[in-house]
Amino acid sequence: MKEDLLYKIALVKVPGIGSVNARNLLSYCGSAQEVFKAKKRDLLRIPGIGQHTATQIRQSTYLEAAEKELSFICQHNIQVLFCTDKAFPQRLRQQHDCPFLLFSRGNVDLNHHRIVGIIGTRAATSAGRALCEEIIEGLTPYDVAVVSGLAYGIDIIAHRKCLSSAVPTIGVMGSGMGSIYPSEHAAVARKMCENGGAVLTEYCSDTTARAEHFPMRNRIVAGMCDALIVVETARKGGSMITAELAFGYNRDVFALPGRVKDRFSEGCNLLIKTDKARLIENATDVAYFMRWDEPSGGRTIQQQLFAILEPDEKNLLEILQSAESMAIDEIARLSRCTPGALATLLLSLEFKGAVCALPGKRYMAVS
Repeated sequence: MKEDLLYKIALVKVPGIGSVNARNLLSYCGSAQEVFKAKKRDLLRIPGIGQHTATQIRQSTYLEAAEKELSFICQHNIQVLFCTDKAFPQRLRQQHDCPFLLFSRGNVDLNHHRIVGIIGTRAATSAGRALCEEIIEGLTPYDVAVVSGLAYGIDIIAHRKCLSSAVPTIGVMGSGMGSIYPSEHAAVARKMCENGGAVLTEYCSDTTARAEHFPMRNRIVAGMCDALIVVETARKGGSMITAELAFGYNRDVFALPGRVKDRFSEGCNLLIKTDKARLIENATDVAYFMRWDEPSGGRTIQQQLFAILEPDEKNLLEILQSAESMAIDEIARLSRCTPGALATLLLSLEFKGAVCALPGKRYMAVS
């Protein structure tokens, strides 16, 4: 297990390999270790892998860097989650651009049955602060976990209110665990981890905060939640990026309206005007739209997952759900898929958390 993790970390250390390419390499080579053993000519046959990346993979320096990272992980009690692990956020795994690895510190359930994202401007007004805190107080009876970006403004207001209200809260970072950003929020991050929350990142410990990391961070916030609440935001900025991503991921997006021409209401008003967000005034509105007061308690993660699957994936999943587990030959017979198409579909379903691979080339649907 430790050796397997070492090679997975080495893979994310290679420049130019994003989450999609990392998964492609793994699916073609069979394991992270085999990626580093593969010949250059074989690597070049893999979609998305060019001359430069193939050359980089062949270097041994990334394994040495991975060993240092593994040492840091052990010293600081950090959990590393691979995208097919049970503890990996299932909601996030539904996205085509989900992270290959996540580094987590804390003890919150990243698959909590209700996760709400709360975001907004870094220059929060006093009214925005009050509304953010009021929303969290109102959400407390609904047993939610709150995810945000640990940034200045609405993000940190949300995290702090969650701490004082005993609501588990998750901070997603655009830097590694070795450099909490912004540093002023390191104490809050520590308290989150100690009080039923967590901090989360896809970046290795020596990665510092950079501008291009924050849109990547935003997709994790958007993908992890069932509902995203935008408190205050201008027309442009990270909050609008997150809201657009959440809308594209088929999440429920909500926005608090504000005065016309008020700078930090413009973004919220625009989201409402363009039907990308529902207008809310309080947490009760969120619970109503999410149907949390109904006996069913709203949509389950699996219902959300099934809604975004491609038709071929849905058909294959229905076949697998007809038995406790199934051999790949039987799956091929019932699905009438070619071996290549079947392998692609099974891998996609496995990454989305809908299917689990078993020993002996057997597969089962995840309930």
